[in-house]
Amino acid sequence: MAEKQSILGRIGQLTRANINALLDRAEDPQKMLDQLVRDYTNSIAEAEDAIAVTIGNLRLAEADHAEDLREAEDWGRKAIAASDRAEQFRSGGDGANAKKFDDLAKVAISKQIAAESEARSAEPMIESQNQVVDQLKDGLQTMHQKLDELKSRRDSLVARQKSVAAQAKVQESMASINVLDPTSEISRFEEQIRREEAVVAGRKELQGASLADQFAELEASSKDVEVEARLAALKAGKTPQGEIESGENTTIY
Repeated sequence: MAEKQSILGRIGQLTRANINALLDRAEDPQKMLDQLVRDYTNSIAEAEDAIAVTIGNLRLAEADHAEDLREAEDWGRKAIAASDRAEQFRSGGDGANAKKFDDLAKVAISKQIAAESEARSAEPMIESQNQVVDQLKDGLQTMHQKLDELKSRRDSLVARQKSVAAQAKVQESMASINVLDPTSEISRFEEQIRREEAVVAGRKELQGASLADQFAELEASSKDVEVEARLAALKAGKTPQGEIESGENTTIY
């Protein structure tokens, strides 16, 4: 009986276990939750073994009780048969055999009483064991419900942990982006390109200036050539525009 009570106490303690407190102390939620599921599953297996032993003992006691009842019934039939046979001998005037079968009937009745007494003495224990087995089954059912609850919460918490980890990773990425500030990088590249464009424009301007100088030099050279040509024409008696028309009077001061 003490063993059965200890089993009940253990199941009660397991079913009253504060799962929330255990989860709060978990360092790695997924690993701790998996370990909790394994431990609780093992506890249920141990409880099932203990309950199976208790039920087995109860079934043996019930079988012995049923055997005592059958034995008492059998001895009762034997007592009736011996008593009837004694009456037959007594009716026939055979007192010796009548006494003999009366004695047999008494022995049978004694055996019947012993069997009935044995059966009656076992009945309170059997009833108590039945109550204990019912309590153990209820406790085991509660443990299975707790295990289902634990598994469900494990799955939910692991999913939440993964979601939090993903969010943390995104936040870290966003933080790094904020620190780097990609717009500042674009501004830096834009400034570099503007400088390169300025350099190209400067070179183009220099090339344009050089070309203008060349044309200016060419124009100056052309003027010199024209001056020389006109000077030669004057010396030859020609106007800068060609031959001096003979019909015109030209006065030289």
